[in-house]
Amino acid sequence: MKSVAVFCGSRTGNHPEYMKQAKELGKKLAHEDIELVYGGAIVGLMGAVAEGVLENHGKVVGVIPEKLKTKEIMHTGLSKLHIVNTMHERKAMMSELSDAFIALPGGAGTLEEWFEVFTWAQIGYHQKPCALLNINNYYTPLLKLFDHMIDEGFADPHYKEFIIVESDAERLIDRARHFC
Repeated sequence: MKSVAVFCGSRTGNHPEYMKQAKELGKKLAHEDIELVYGGAIVGLMGAVAEGVLENHGKVVGVIPEKLKTKEIMHTGLSKLHIVNTMHERKAMMSELSDAFIALPGGAGTLEEWFEVFTWAQIGYHQKPCALLNINNYYTPLLKLFDHMIDEGFADPHYKEFIIVESDAERLIDRARHFC
């Protein structure tokens, strides 16, 4: 695993643990020599994970749509920055550049980006790991929703096997490396 796309919020959230763990994930990625591919912003969890990588001499590739350069405040100190025209281009490029996908806490955009790559895994477009870093039990309600979808007959039980869930970044990275 050479690169990981991280989807996460452009906000900090209400608990300091979110920022702390985002930066810690970045540090671990750098120490494992795994390139970060992310949305290209300097704010929120996005900025924290990028700074965690950069402060530990790792490589960071940002992919940001032209329209979000000022709204999400584009990070100008990255190893590489791609400015694209649309969100569709952003997601396609991030997917192409990445060997795995991790979602940290975030809002609707984070969920939409992660669910797209997760859906692609379900239908066989890729065999890359899709992971949730469950900081502060942020994704626990979503995992219950997965169980509900399965119970109600709208998802196959084996789809949950496609999801790596950990509350510790180091364990998550290790499981993603050994994903089959």
